[in-house]
Amino acid sequence: MAAQLTPQKLAEAHRPTLDQALDAIRSRAYWSPHPEHPKAYGESAPADGLAAFDSLRDTRFELDQPGTDGWAGGEISPYGPALGIEYPHADIDVLLPAMRAGGAAWRQAGPETRALVCLEILSRISARTHEFAQAVMHTSGQAFMMAFQAGGPHAQDRGMEAVAYAYQEQTRTPAVADWSKPQGKRGPLELRKSFTAVPRGIALLIGCNTFPTWNSYPGLFASLATGNPVLVKPHPRAVLPLALTVRVAREVLTEAGFDPNLVALAVERPGEGIAKTLAVRPEIRIIDYTGSTAFGDWLETHARQAQVYTEKAGVNTVVIDSTDDYRGMLANLAFSLSLYSGQMCTTPQNLLIPRDGITTDAGEKSYDEVVADIAAAVDGLLGDDARANALLGALVNPDVKARLEAAAGLGEVALASREIAHPDFPDAVVRTPVIVKSDGARKVWESGDDVPYLAECFGPVSFAVAVDSTEDAVELLRRTVRDRGAMTVGAYTTSEEAERAIEDVCLEERAQLSLNLTSGVYVNQTAAFSDFHGSGGNPAANAALCDAAFVANRFRVVEVRRQA
Repeated sequence: MAAQLTPQKLAEAHRPTLDQALDAIRSRAYWSPHPEHPKAYGESAPADGLAAFDSLRDTRFELDQPGTDGWAGGEISPYGPALGIEYPHADIDVLLPAMRAGGAAWRQAGPETRALVCLEILSRISARTHEFAQAVMHTSGQAFMMAFQAGGPHAQDRGMEAVAYAYQEQTRTPAVADWSKPQGKRGPLELRKSFTAVPRGIALLIGCNTFPTWNSYPGLFASLATGNPVLVKPHPRAVLPLALTVRVAREVLTEAGFDPNLVALAVERPGEGIAKTLAVRPEIRIIDYTGSTAFGDWLETHARQAQVYTEKAGVNTVVIDSTDDYRGMLANLAFSLSLYSGQMCTTPQNLLIPRDGITTDAGEKSYDEVVADIAAAVDGLLGDDARANALLGALVNPDVKARLEAAAGLGEVALASREIAHPDFPDAVVRTPVIVKSDGARKVWESGDDVPYLAECFGPVSFAVAVDSTEDAVELLRRTVRDRGAMTVGAYTTSEEAERAIEDVCLEERAQLSLNLTSGVYVNQTAAFSDFHGSGGNPAANAALCDAAFVANRFRVVEVRRQA
């Protein structure tokens, strides 16, 4: 059957968008082609999206993949109901060769066609954003608006950003060049040289539970746009958003005249643990992973045949030295600590506060006053249960709940967590954050003993750490980033000297820094095309989303020289 999506149709539909994306990553200015507001998708879109999601429940999710040897599933929404969806389970020995079969045609298509096909995939996903939002909400526990924005337009932006970087890097070298070297009387030496971006091989994408699309789309589209087939291995608790993505990708590839098996799904049966098995297969040449440090370290150590990109765990820190907008600082921190119950890899964990207090526009504030005021700001933000449910979402799994409940034993509790009932989902586990006071004296964290705040405590748990001085806070920040890593660092200061010292630490230890945020921008949020998510330069992650390094090693340039 002839391709329905011809190169000309793809170019007419998406080349202007690709050019805008390329401009955006150069300028770092705000730009997004994907609307953030639910109403932008049409009056019937919310109901249509919910109906589409409901129609998937208690069904088999057909993909027509080679090697299907059974069915697997078992997702239970953090809001309570079982999804009841079964997905095709693959015989990897059959699926992997099938994925490689279409690789030559995909490589020969070239960077532009691949980029435009990827943008068509993203366009179709965007049209179904409400359906994807429901899938993200009921697998991650995000509240609906966050699932809609982070799981929809923001994830799509990150995918498009990766496509733009991939196209830019693959076209940096000309496809053909004529080479002539003067030889005096003998005449020049002349060659015609061709340069082709050649993919590495099959890419394995290992999805996470909390942000199944946002964290996955950069790697998925970076690999696909650089010519690599992609095998998507979702987290067993969050299969649906990525299964939908795979289905859309396969449909578009087919319509564009390519082998749909360039994108395939690998789900696992309970206890099967196929990620480790897949990761060391010789066919797997690229791995993208978001999750625990332990498994990320294992991948980096054992998957030697693959280029491995990991986002692991870190201890995100905020240094509070002084502020000229005390009320704004409190409101900003309260929101940052509360959003999605702290279940973001960018959520602040440690708040470093001088024990002698800080200078503010509202007067001198002691350590105890600062901690009490932050606790009060969180309480005020979440005092209304409807607003709290909209911000917190549900705890994603029992491990997060266990860490939250254990936090009271880690020190004096400045803000206790409370349970909130969800009016629509009575089985949802919704909890407000806990804040624990901790001793940040240098002798404590230099002792080498087990210090709770020096390890990641993923979830709605933060530590108000009393330090002896801002200088000690800066050194504790340095040690934390160097030893544990950080996806984000925040700081509040009116001192040029303190600001310079904090910035120097972040430059030296390669951590992304946000200074004096007091309005509607938060340390745990980043904007595609402008902000880098992670740096790839400290233990929290070995890659940044998204920069040239994230895409450039997914392909190699192969040169052919011919006598002219």
